[in-house]
Amino acid sequence: MTTTDLITTPFGFESTAADVAEGIDLSGTRAVVTGAASGIGVETARALAGTGAAVTLAVRDLEAGARVAEDISASTGNPDVAVAALDLVDRASIDAFAKAWEGPLHLLVNNAGVMAIQELELTREGLEMQFATNHLGHFALALGLHDALAADRNARIVSVSSSGHLRSPVIFEDINFGFRPYEPFLAYGQSKTANVLFAVEATRRWAGDGITANALMPGGIMTNLQRHVDPERMERMRAQSGGRLRFKTVEQGAATSVLLAVSPQLEGVGGRYFEDCNEAEVLMKRAEEPYAMRGVAWYALDAGIAERLWDESLKLLDDNDNGLEQQ
Repeated sequence: MTTTDLITTPFGFESTAADVAEGIDLSGTRAVVTGAASGIGVETARALAGTGAAVTLAVRDLEAGARVAEDISASTGNPDVAVAALDLVDRASIDAFAKAWEGPLHLLVNNAGVMAIQELELTREGLEMQFATNHLGHFALALGLHDALAADRNARIVSVSSSGHLRSPVIFEDINFGFRPYEPFLAYGQSKTANVLFAVEATRRWAGDGITANALMPGGIMTNLQRHVDPERMERMRAQSGGRLRFKTVEQGAATSVLLAVSPQLEGVGGRYFEDCNEAEVLMKRAEEPYAMRGVAWYALDAGIAERLWDESLKLLDDNDNGLEQQ
C-alpha cells in the first residue's frame, strides 16, 4: 500500500466526535458501544445518539451506564439510549448479551479495554487478562452478533486499538506469558495488535455478508483506561517528549471511532487502521524516536497472521467450552 492509496479526510488531531458526526443522519439504525460508561466510550455513544441512531451501552456497571444513558439522552434529545450488561471476560455474560439481541445491528464499536495491568493477571480460564479483555472478549461478542450484523447488510465493526500495538506482535507461542517474563506494555501491545488483525480477518471473512471492520488509534487521552499506570510516569513522559507527546480531550479521542462508524468514505471499506481521523502509514520497522508512536506495523495488517489469530482465537474459545458458533 502506498501513501497515495491511504484514505484521507478533512478531519485531524483536534477534531471532535461531534465534528465528524455533523450532518450525518443514522435514524433507524442501531449501534452497540462496549465500555460506554466512561472515557471515550461515552463520547462515542453520545455522537452516535446525536445522529439519531438507537444506541445500546454495553457495560459492566449498570448503574454507571444508566447515569450515562440519561445524560446522553438529555444532551442529544434522543430517548433511544439503552443499557445492557456485558463483562468481556465472562463468557456467560457475552453469550447472554448476544442471545438477547433481537433484530439487525448496524454498528458494533468494540471500545472497552484495559491497559498495562502491572502484575500478570489471568482469567478463570487461564488467559492473560489484557488479551482476554481487549481481544478475545470482543472477538466472541462479534461472533455472537454476526447474524444481527449480517441482517443489516451494510454493517460496520469499529475496533479500538492503540499505537501501543507497535510494542509487540501477537506472540502465538506464549500469549499468556507462561514462559517469558510478564511486561505490562508488551501484553497490552499484543492485545492491541490483535484488535487490528481482527479487523483485517473479519472483513475478509464477512464482507460477503455485508460486514466490514476497521481499527483505530484514538490518541493519548487521560481516562480511566490509565488507572494501572503511574500518573507521574505519564507526566514525566510528556515533559521528556518536549511537546511531541500530546494528549487529547475525550471528545477528540472519540473522533476517529465515530469517523469509522459514520463516514460515507468508509462505505464498504475494511481491514484498515486509522489515527487522527486518517488512515495511517504502514511501517516496516518501528521508529527509533521513542515518542514517534505513529503508523501501523506491517504485522498488524498481515493477512496470514490475521487468519492465524482468528483460528487460534476460535481454538481458545472452544477449549474453554464457550459454545459460540464458528463463523
